[in-house]
Amino acid sequence: MSDPENILNAAISSKTLVLEGLSFQRNEDFLFSNINIDLMSGDILQVLGQNGSGKTTLLRLISTALNPYSGKIMWQGKNIDKNREDYLENILYIGHQPSLKRLLSAKENLTWWRRLNKTNSKDNSEALRQVGLIKYADEPCFLLSAGQLRRAALARLYISNAKIWILDEPFTSIDKDFSSKLISLFTKHLESKGIVILTTHQDLKVKNMKFLSMSARSKINNE
Repeated sequence: MSDPENILNAAISSKTLVLEGLSFQRNEDFLFSNINIDLMSGDILQVLGQNGSGKTTLLRLISTALNPYSGKIMWQGKNIDKNREDYLENILYIGHQPSLKRLLSAKENLTWWRRLNKTNSKDNSEALRQVGLIKYADEPCFLLSAGQLRRAALARLYISNAKIWILDEPFTSIDKDFSSKLISLFTKHLESKGIVILTTHQDLKVKNMKFLSMSARSKINNE
């Protein structure tokens, strides 16, 4: 007979990313509490809510940039506090701000970022070509438009080996054509058993989409 504990551990491990009872407190008040999410390979989660409801804070918790008041994050069956290095190698967080060094070019920013992160073999020029910036690869970022800065930040998606993409408003300042290309990139990542967690006001119509309403604090729906 199978060991019940082994069966339980296998069931937990099959849930690639688990957020269990996450709460966050700011100025002695709870911004949100009791967030529970199970995500498996190939899932995409859209975090919904009004400004100030805690969407960005939740993404920063998942990225480990912030610590929760209570609750835990499980990655492949292990608490990330005990599995932190492996977890950090498998996440890519791109915040609402592009987080680019403005005096460096788009290509130089990718080179700098690559040194700090586990990346694939695709070179910087190919990544910048994919986001439509090859002609501006050597321009310092302070000369780029808001849309170009956003695409320069999103170029990391093309060189990252991370399994989990955590993206705060990735469609901000980009045009319709690149928005369609970004959705196609999400789909490809999901088909490769990746996970996408994002905030956006767009209706993405992507398979395996899940929704988390921050207004409801812990409500999750499957489409």
